[in-house]
Amino acid sequence: MDAETGKQSWLTAAQCAERIGMTVRALRLYEETGLIRPPRTGKNWRLYGTREIARLTEILALKRLGLSLQDIARLLAGRATDLDRMLAMQNLTLQDQLTRTQRSLAIIDALRAKMAAGDILSIDELLKLAKDTNMTDTSADAIAWRRYEQARPRTERKIDPALYADYAGHYHLGTSAYVVRLRDGRLFTRLTGQPELEIFAEDVDRFFYKAVQAQITFTRSESGAVTGLVLHQNGYEQEASRIDERAATDLEEALAARIRDKQPVENSKALLERVIEEHQRGEPDYERMSPPLAALAREQAAIIKADLDRMGPLRDISFKGVTAEGWDVYDVTFDNGHLEWSFALAADGRFGGIFIRPAL
Repeated sequence: MDAETGKQSWLTAAQCAERIGMTVRALRLYEETGLIRPPRTGKNWRLYGTREIARLTEILALKRLGLSLQDIARLLAGRATDLDRMLAMQNLTLQDQLTRTQRSLAIIDALRAKMAAGDILSIDELLKLAKDTNMTDTSADAIAWRRYEQARPRTERKIDPALYADYAGHYHLGTSAYVVRLRDGRLFTRLTGQPELEIFAEDVDRFFYKAVQAQITFTRSESGAVTGLVLHQNGYEQEASRIDERAATDLEEALAARIRDKQPVENSKALLERVIEEHQRGEPDYERMSPPLAALAREQAAIIKADLDRMGPLRDISFKGVTAEGWDVYDVTFDNGHLEWSFALAADGRFGGIFIRPAL
């Protein structure tokens, strides 16, 4: 039953959370970040009335616009000096989403018209639709802006240590397990095959590395539960969903078996041979690369072709093994020299990384 104080009706934290559709934990999180300040009873129970419900409605609406809790706090506190920039960036994001949605709808309409005429859709047409609906903004300006944002100095800020338990767990980042561990009141992360690194709080749900120019944003459902994270690095943003420990262990054990048995990915040699031939012709297939790799490959295509021109015709490709990070490594012999090529595939089967260096 609602609590009564004078003419005002009040809800307890549990009642408020149930009626709005979130968790009590989310209410506490908003309180800890200063977004709401519910009054308390003599027994220190939190109460939520008309004013608090209205504020929670505003918070949820702003979250749906994609604003962080930090941005929401600044906005609701009246510190709107950067509001235009913040809204402009969100406007660009939403406009980009709208453009891609309209393009996808046009493709769908065309495919439905073709089906109505009795034609059979090809695999290529369906793949084009799937690829179009999963496009990301990889324009040079967008990448450059994100690189600038990710490289700026960060300031460590103290947050409620009780929040750290929300973040600890296992995540699926690309084809690897990303593990977040809470130890002695500090958070450490580890990507499969890489050393453990500490992350530091910049704000609630937002952390940064000191060892590398990268940041982590933890994402929450409307109920307040941490459901994933976003890795911000090298001008790109990579999402990772939360998984259980067993799933993370399976990922790491599968990689360990590949390393132990020296087992390349399926069609590994043929994939690499095709990539080398494409670069020799000066015609890399960027569609078969992840967006971050494609952007980097475009920048370096001329340099790679010039190096391959000096190497001469391809003579032999010899598999060496699998790295701790899951990359297939090859010795590649040309008429005029040797190179070591290594690559990794992304979760969708495209190339996620390609690395070239002189053979050891």
